[in-house]
Amino acid sequence: MKLVLCEKPSVGNTVAKVLGVKSRKDGYIECGDHIVSWCIGHLVNLALPEEYSKEYKKWDKLPILPTEWKYNILSGTKKQFDVIRKLMNRKDVTGIVCATDAGREGELIFRLVYNEAECKKPIERLWISSLEDTAIKSGFASLHKGSDFDNLYRSALCRERADWLIGMNLSRFFTVRNDKVFSIGRVQTPTLAMIAARDKEIMNFKKGYFYTVDLDCNEFVAKSDKIENKSTAEKICAVCDTARAVSVKRENKFTAPPKLYDLTTLQREANKHFGFTAQQTLNIVQKLYEAKLVTYPRTDSRFLTEDMEDTAQAVINTITNTLDYKISETPNIKPVMNNKKVTDHHAIIPTVNLNKTTLESTSSDERKVLELIALRLLTATAPKEEYESVKVGLESGGEKFTVTGKTVINDGFKAVEKQFKTGEEKETALPDIAKGNTYDVSAKVTEHETQPPKAYTEDTLLSAMEKAGGKDFDENVERTGLGTPATRASIIETLVKRKYIERKGKSLVSTALGNELINAVPETLTSPAMTVEWENELSKIAQGKADNERFMKNIEEFIKETIKN
Repeated sequence: MKLVLCEKPSVGNTVAKVLGVKSRKDGYIECGDHIVSWCIGHLVNLALPEEYSKEYKKWDKLPILPTEWKYNILSGTKKQFDVIRKLMNRKDVTGIVCATDAGREGELIFRLVYNEAECKKPIERLWISSLEDTAIKSGFASLHKGSDFDNLYRSALCRERADWLIGMNLSRFFTVRNDKVFSIGRVQTPTLAMIAARDKEIMNFKKGYFYTVDLDCNEFVAKSDKIENKSTAEKICAVCDTARAVSVKRENKFTAPPKLYDLTTLQREANKHFGFTAQQTLNIVQKLYEAKLVTYPRTDSRFLTEDMEDTAQAVINTITNTLDYKISETPNIKPVMNNKKVTDHHAIIPTVNLNKTTLESTSSDERKVLELIALRLLTATAPKEEYESVKVGLESGGEKFTVTGKTVINDGFKAVEKQFKTGEEKETALPDIAKGNTYDVSAKVTEHETQPPKAYTEDTLLSAMEKAGGKDFDENVERTGLGTPATRASIIETLVKRKYIERKGKSLVSTALGNELINAVPETLTSPAMTVEWENELSKIAQGKADNERFMKNIEEFIKETIKN
């Protein structure tokens, strides 16, 4: 018998159906020569400081640097852990299949349970990106050796323990020093700092004005460059009665189709179109994944692997047969395939399970996100948009004016996109303008206000988190930015829960408490630089190119240095 351990009960049920359900028990399912069981998220968690020593009940006893790490089982999930431990140690179970989510955190969840159960049996690894029956069967037909993922586990363990050390030590240190409860985190603190800095820019913004002279040439309007002084603009306006075209530049250009969705980009788009928070989108797409309607959601790739051409074509056929979107040209799948840009999982796409029946079983919000994912596959494989760009320079009253226009030659992917997006501003096509043409004009001065920076929305914050420190990451690092696609939503929710930021409409703004925290900690904790360094090292550990013990030693030194100062 082999014990298959999944991450969630719903996934366990899906896997069991494929393996052939024989008998359902309390906490597991027997499937012939397999037993399928499941975790309930993180069954095994790091112990609190006071579980190491009673002296740590006092928050000024620092630093806390365990030499042997302790773990515990949450009381609410102990029953399921006991089920798994008994199954792992059953005499007829000869091996374990790790079937938790195929990524760093999934590997950690499994290994902690395996270690805490004191299991020594051989491990095999199921590594799949879809819960479709065919994907599960294929995965079981080509299981990996568990040892192939030892470095991934070491990387996950370092991330978990380093975050614990930062949180437990520095939260206590800055709380005691400032006589106010502060929560410090490697990702949450620099994220809060970005929001606080933006809010400060908005608060300190001084409104200004600039002016343009606008020439109404009957069929089009040309504008001057920005003019700082109103009287200067009025003087220019007073002498403008005719205009002459002095330059006409025409260029054929194109706009490339968008890339497929990774989780962060999907969260941004769902926030922009539907106002969903990042966490809401993650919850929705997770349900769609467990319903076998989309592929694995917690991905940071926007490409498919090069063996997926037939799969992608089949999914496109399914979309056009199920949804109301039409395509007029044969899909070009080659541009969305790139093995080098797929790490743990490929981009998020629908599955061939999408049909009228499954669509009817989804909620309104689930259908919105599902259609967004489906539409992106259609647009990403559609032709480029082709257009002629025209820039005309005019002269009037001794001053220069410009007007630009765009004439679409081929809508390409925009023809598909327009079936979803409505009310977008249309590009202006200019009349036929030749160099030397003259026009009688009506001129006026237009006043413009300078605009402050915009407060972060969930969309723009996710983008900022993704790009933070980007230029400092190694070329081959697995992930860049603050957090990972799977954790960014929870970081935002944690900041809201701890009252460091709040939602005002679509905006995310820092609170007085959040600003107090940022002002109380050194720049090393508010800058993304530390995360850049960590993720570089964690990626190298996962690749077997860096020493996990050296990484942890550096974290401990950083904590000692911070507390000393």
